[in-house]
Amino acid sequence: MEGLATAAGHEDRHTPLKNYCKGLLLPGERKSIEPMAARLDSENIQPMRQSLHHLVAKAPWSDEVLLEQVRNYVLPTMQKQGPVVAWIVDDTGFPKKGKHSVGVTRQYCGQVGKQENCRVAVSLSVATWSSSLPIGYRLYLPREWAEDAERLEKTEVPEEVKFQTKPDIALDQIRAAVAANLDRGVVLADAAYGSNTEFRGGLTALDLQYVVGVQSSMTVWEPGKQPLPAKPRGKTGRPPRLLQRSTDHQPVSVKQLAMSLPATAFQEITWREGTDRKLRSRFGAVRVRPAHRDDEKAKPHAEEWLLIEWPRGEKEPTKYWLSTLPPTTKPIALIKMAKRRWIIERDYEELKQELGLGHFEGRNWRGFHHHATLCIAAYGFLVAERNRFSPSARAGHLGFVARGPAPDFRPRGSPRTPRAT
Repeated sequence: MEGLATAAGHEDRHTPLKNYCKGLLLPGERKSIEPMAARLDSENIQPMRQSLHHLVAKAPWSDEVLLEQVRNYVLPTMQKQGPVVAWIVDDTGFPKKGKHSVGVTRQYCGQVGKQENCRVAVSLSVATWSSSLPIGYRLYLPREWAEDAERLEKTEVPEEVKFQTKPDIALDQIRAAVAANLDRGVVLADAAYGSNTEFRGGLTALDLQYVVGVQSSMTVWEPGKQPLPAKPRGKTGRPPRLLQRSTDHQPVSVKQLAMSLPATAFQEITWREGTDRKLRSRFGAVRVRPAHRDDEKAKPHAEEWLLIEWPRGEKEPTKYWLSTLPPTTKPIALIKMAKRRWIIERDYEELKQELGLGHFEGRNWRGFHHHATLCIAAYGFLVAERNRFSPSARAGHLGFVARGPAPDFRPRGSPRTPRAT
């Protein structure tokens, strides 16, 4: 806590920051400011509330500096249990009513699995085989927000923040991790990122390997095939450079390729022990060349792994991944890495359910990010404790004790009324 308080800058922020993190870690159904204030000091709720609110919604401390402090504290404890193996890109949605809170619009929300009024944040996590930690976190600002000067001013969005796609935000986070000289891992992401050619190209330019999901419609060249070389035009003029395709020489979708493979190309593989059973499925892996716009290039894309999951009993494959892991990589290693992305689901589950990641009720940019940064700080503490003492420790089992709020306390605006005794 002392390191975090120092990273927050001015001494006046030290005690409120410690209180805020304590409020996030203490038991309680709601981790918005007023319920936390009531749990922290039931005799002086409003002064405590004002202190916490100023820290998270107004104080100009740097999220990046504080997350760096969290990272410097937590990563060494994680690495005592094993090396960094992956950098995981993901995004998470927060259902939100109204239209005035920063970034809220109708868009796909993973938490509810459909289009919903929500805001979405993009994150980058560093993972070992036993644990993971978010090290970058940024709100996705939809174009309709980025082009609405009035709403940007009301929610205090910094002037330098412009519209970026989610893959662009993720690439910026990855570049920052590379610049910080963190131990490198294989980049993992779902098809929302992996199907983006510029995202994959950006990873390769940074000399990072990846295992990323792709959509079934993505086109590739079948094993052993590639685009035709440039066709000579004659003896005059500049020699042609661009690769060619012909009527009978075309790429195929990864789904078409998977459906054309013989049954012997797939095998049943167990990749890890689950909670109550071994996790098994049927997989196939072949070497292919991505075909996206290669007829606008002078050289074909390099060969990559195409990993296909086709569970027994399903009419067609259910998942596809592209990977730049070496050609000598064994299928089991490829599968374990592809499936490693699941750990981020556990992180978000605890961040939301135990630490109130989605409970911030303010509307401005600074408050949204400050609250998330302090949630990650609290989570980082739990990750460090697990790696230091027991891999089976879980949030809520570490014995935190605090006085509860007064029995008749209700946060302002609460629809509930005190029950009669």
